[in-house]
Amino acid sequence: MVREGPRLVRELVNLGVTFTQERDNFDLWKEGGHSRNRIIHARDLTGREIEKALISRVKENPRIKTYENHLAIDLMIHSQKRCMGALILNSSTGEIEPFYSKVTLLATGGIGQVYLYTTNPRIATGDGIAMAYRAGALIANMEFVQFHPTSLFVRKDEARSFLISEAVRGEGGILRTLQGIPFMERYSERGNLASRDIVARAIDSELKKRGDEHLLLDITHLPARRIRERFPNIYKTCLDYGIDITIEPIPVVPAAHYICGGVLTDINGKTSIAGLYAAGETACTGVHGANRLASNSLLEALVFSERSFRSSMKYILKIKRAEGEESRVPKFSLTKPEAIVLSHTRDEIRRLLWDYVGIVRTTQRLERARREISMIKEEVDGLLKNSAMTSELIELRNMTTIAELIIQCALARKESRGLHFNSNYPDRDDRNWRKNTLLKRQ
Repeated sequence: MVREGPRLVRELVNLGVTFTQERDNFDLWKEGGHSRNRIIHARDLTGREIEKALISRVKENPRIKTYENHLAIDLMIHSQKRCMGALILNSSTGEIEPFYSKVTLLATGGIGQVYLYTTNPRIATGDGIAMAYRAGALIANMEFVQFHPTSLFVRKDEARSFLISEAVRGEGGILRTLQGIPFMERYSERGNLASRDIVARAIDSELKKRGDEHLLLDITHLPARRIRERFPNIYKTCLDYGIDITIEPIPVVPAAHYICGGVLTDINGKTSIAGLYAAGETACTGVHGANRLASNSLLEALVFSERSFRSSMKYILKIKRAEGEESRVPKFSLTKPEAIVLSHTRDEIRRLLWDYVGIVRTTQRLERARREISMIKEEVDGLLKNSAMTSELIELRNMTTIAELIIQCALARKESRGLHFNSNYPDRDDRNWRKNTLLKRQ
């Protein structure tokens, strides 16, 4: 990643991504866990700027065909244990059809929606990881869920929390209690610039100790003009909620943000199933270990998606499509599941994981979560047998699978390491647990 990253960043620039400059050089930010300024950014909208430029180039290319409002249901696996495409639901028409392919790449993002509070969009339901698990691929390290310490606290039931970038603390932001008292120096020598796991656990501890719903992130000591220039999107969004961050602190709470585990791949993006690749948050490349360093995710996605591409080009040349392996589209009921049942079950999963499989865990809470998710799975399986396939039902099925995988991995690891903290096993145990937690569906 270090060796190949710079060339690919320059390629993004050539594709039209405009990164923030300072005196003809990239402007570099410092974030949690960093010892120096090292993050290239596009103000505080880096992901959006990259996505906008790439989508524009895709639309310009007549050889690329995109399918809007289509959702993968399951991977299709050849009898010789290789992937031959995916079964797809057209959400607009309700039709289901097989999409055949010599190579299939999973790039479906994260799992944040299985938690009550998350910075992830509503579609981040772990679809790629869940499909790969059902297909028999190796899944690794699902217990390592990163909680971003600072999402905007608002008294509204929203599917997604607004992220207050770690760069705010990099610019000097101070975490305070509701009484205005700074507290991070008690938890780490790095203070407000400690790594995300330490800051998230510190906030969780302060909230439980004080019984408060949120804490404060204070950047009012900086000049107002500098705040507006450095964080235009954060400034505007907070203002929409009636918070002027130039004169008042930001109310913040932790939120599920990123999973370091996923579909296990090699250095070329290959999964344990031939013809199936994975990149980005869906994949577990090993880069992040048990605790992702801030802002390494975009670079990882960039490097390993290109490596997946180069490897898959070689694989395609060796493969002839097998005959007699046409996938039959399964028959589903035409009766749509009740929306209230789907939404209630979805909320049940999100609350369950937030309460029992969150920032700080115990074996007792994990065992209870396993029992409850098992009952939820039975109900979802019943819906699958007796209902029409809809995007909401597909996502609910995947959320149930992801919840099971996280709980299984968290129970298996009898130590605390990185993003996984179990109060019953508070110490790191390198002798027994310096290894991946692996799951494979039998």
